[in-house]
Amino acid sequence: MNRRTTVAAVTTAFVALTLGACAPSSDSPEPGAAPGEGCDGEAVALDVWSWRTEDVDTYEQIFDVFEQANPCITVNFQAYLNTEYNQVLQTGMTGSDGPDIAQVRSYGQLQPLVDGGNLEPLEDLVPALADFDETALDGARGREDGAVYGVPLATQTIQVYYNTAIFEEHGLAEPETWDDFIALNDALLEQDVTPLAVGARDGWFVPTVHDALTAAQYGGADFQQALRDGATDFTDPAYVDSLQTLKDLQQYMPDDVTGVPYTDAQVLFTSEQAAMFAGGSYEQAFFQDANPELELGVFQVPPPPGSALDHPVTAGYADGNWGLSATTEHVEESETLLNWLATPEFGQLVADELKQFSPIPGVEFSDPLQQEMWDLYQENPAPYLLLVDFRYGDPVGTDLMGEAGQQLFLGDTDAEGAAQVIQDGLSAWWTPGE
Repeated sequence: MNRRTTVAAVTTAFVALTLGACAPSSDSPEPGAAPGEGCDGEAVALDVWSWRTEDVDTYEQIFDVFEQANPCITVNFQAYLNTEYNQVLQTGMTGSDGPDIAQVRSYGQLQPLVDGGNLEPLEDLVPALADFDETALDGARGREDGAVYGVPLATQTIQVYYNTAIFEEHGLAEPETWDDFIALNDALLEQDVTPLAVGARDGWFVPTVHDALTAAQYGGADFQQALRDGATDFTDPAYVDSLQTLKDLQQYMPDDVTGVPYTDAQVLFTSEQAAMFAGGSYEQAFFQDANPELELGVFQVPPPPGSALDHPVTAGYADGNWGLSATTEHVEESETLLNWLATPEFGQLVADELKQFSPIPGVEFSDPLQQEMWDLYQENPAPYLLLVDFRYGDPVGTDLMGEAGQQLFLGDTDAEGAAQVIQDGLSAWWTPGE
């Protein structure tokens, strides 16, 4: 079977596949819609904002569960384009037409709302936060005061997905060593199958791919700590080597990889034109919805010889929180919803319906692939470095890595030059050890 096709050949399929998923449902309630029947008191409608346009229908079903138990409260779930959400939310939070509760970003991208006084601290309002893992709460903390400004929504992990049918067809197995990984890429290439579906036109995706393929090479959490201690910076030889590895693996990616959008890379994989996809756990639901017949496996990439670590790792991060607007006129009802968003009932719905790793204690993962990704992360965790620690200033680390990676793929710089782009950009606001 010839699967090594151009991205253009599957773009039309993607458009047909995702038009419905990327727009809010036509059945979404209008802002201010009345609560359902059974309310014996004052009826209140809460506006809840999100960037998850692809999950509108699922969130509406999830919030139906809350509304059934709280008939005097209706949740008006409104989703905005991911690329526009930060600005839309900032404007809404400072105006009179903003949300009561909003999905807010984590780490550095949470800080503008904290610094602007747009969010309320939640430790006293949501007692269940005391039981959350500190790693999950770190993504919801104010950098200066350490207060928690959101109920954590999900943890994401980064690994390599693979098409088990393609692997079986060509007699391939999950790699146990770096040589195994290179050999299976070569074998796929020889059979005219695109080994790695990567779309580098969208710079935000490049650091995801980099960490999926090379986090163990540069040192994972050990490298993070060395940066925090001031013992090194991004020109460290191990980090430079990891960028060189990313460049070396370009031969296994689609031609003209910097011209390939992220969404087209998704379709290369779901249409079974590519054998592997280096991405986040958040991809699972999309992949399975796009192609229910797709047989998926996952693995951690073994580090090459001479790496900082001698074992593979899975990078992860806290992905989003539920924040309380400081200007909501429905404080009591918003607190009721926020406390429900911290319950195992909600967390289990997130795990089962959204295929996301809920950080709420007591949640179980019934999907075998989901459980495997979680187990791999628990065995050898690492931070998604440039997102976790380097979004607290301007320019942000993930943007710098995206730019540097694109230059690297285009041949406009080498690995040392790419590392210097990242270091120079971060030096505008970050000093190692401070």
